[in-house]
Amino acid sequence: MAAAKNKFLTKRYIGFFLAIVVFLLIKFVLPLDSLGSVTLSEGGKNCLALSLGAVVMWACGVAQPGYTGILYCALLVLMQVVPDADGVPSMAATVAVAFGAWTKGTMWIVVGAYLIAGAVKDSGLGQRIAYAFMLKFVKSAKSLILSIFALTFVLALLIPHPFPRAFLILAVVSVIAESAGYGEDDRGKLGFLIFAAAVPCSMFFMTGDSTLNPLVASYGANGGAAIGFVDWFIYMSVPMVVATLCTIVLALALFKPSKELVYDREDVLAKQAALGKLSEKEIRTIVWLVIAIALWLTVSGDYLAWVTLVIGVLMAMPVIGEVLTPASWSSVDIKTLMFLTAAMAIGSVGGATGMNAWIADVVLPSTVPANPYLFALLVCALTMIIHMFMGSVMAGLGICVPAFLTFVQGTSVTPIAVALIVFTAINLHYILPFHNLAILVGEGKDAGGYTSKEAMKMGIPMTVVTFLVVLVEAFWFSTLGLM
Repeated sequence: MAAAKNKFLTKRYIGFFLAIVVFLLIKFVLPLDSLGSVTLSEGGKNCLALSLGAVVMWACGVAQPGYTGILYCALLVLMQVVPDADGVPSMAATVAVAFGAWTKGTMWIVVGAYLIAGAVKDSGLGQRIAYAFMLKFVKSAKSLILSIFALTFVLALLIPHPFPRAFLILAVVSVIAESAGYGEDDRGKLGFLIFAAAVPCSMFFMTGDSTLNPLVASYGANGGAAIGFVDWFIYMSVPMVVATLCTIVLALALFKPSKELVYDREDVLAKQAALGKLSEKEIRTIVWLVIAIALWLTVSGDYLAWVTLVIGVLMAMPVIGEVLTPASWSSVDIKTLMFLTAAMAIGSVGGATGMNAWIADVVLPSTVPANPYLFALLVCALTMIIHMFMGSVMAGLGICVPAFLTFVQGTSVTPIAVALIVFTAINLHYILPFHNLAILVGEGKDAGGYTSKEAMKMGIPMTVVTFLVVLVEAFWFSTLGLM
């Protein structure tokens, strides 16, 4: 009996019932119509109730995020929150908006990126690159930490998703750490730094994180020209250099292993030699990667997504491919796709129902600060506060970006500047692992070997770093004419 009672006191169960309470309060109790000057429609109220309920469930880990995401979208449809052309709530209209992400390139670039990342990993090419890099540059504990960041940056251009990159680097670093006789504590430090490095390094290239970056670019292209691979790199290169250097400084100061690195180089060389000569599958993968990078540099907008998807699929074709197999479909994470669908639905349905405009009216000040630095700090502070409660980066983007886009309408601030500042504030800043999916997937002994203690140790000073990077963005974006 005691065990049954304790079960209902767990975070999952509390979060589940709390989500229901939040939904009921917003829908039936709280006088939201009296707040602000913008009237919240019935559909907007229902969208807000469901959205905040979903956020509570995500934050409390009530279920795997994909399950919560699909439940959220299905309830939107059943409640018919989106009106049709005649202003009548419609199931068809709600389906079209809630699942509209699947008719755009954003979702399909994720599928293509998973296929390409799977090819690099399964062919052995990624491991070969990692071993060669580590053997050439790792001479000490400091150089090992620096190499983690450098290798993460290099592979960000070749493997368009942070998770397979991080686990690939983890496999190589684990061999070196074991050879050096590092204990669990030191291995946990190195494991955390691998996933921490994935955060800023994934933001350099538009394909660096195929789940988040195209989503942000799609927000930034709202009402403007499509954002291309080169555009993204120009916008984010300077801010992310600052973010990466600050993260490295914190890594060297806070996570240095307890003893100097002395490892059996011959043992690592033997593991590298066991890979053998460059295989035909690796050569084919290299050819397709060269083609992919060349095309990424020359296309923009949805073309980037369809090019990525086509290349991923062509790697499975006979004669020209022969890299991917039927089993390679397992590398496409359906859970993340379902979560991404819901996260994008928050913003799109919120816009269609007037929820985003209402949030902007109630939460944000009446006027946009004329000073770009004050504007950037305002966006950063409010976004970080919202994100700390919401937890999910995607859900935070879905709420914050549309609200701030509404806020800056009629000003000289461009949509891409808003989207990138919000993205930076959400993605760089975390306190606990659930605040950033890249940090969350590496938590635990079976993954990176670290706990929430390491995340907090880095996350708290990263709060200051995030504000600094946002100020750099305000300067850089002003220089580029985006603000």
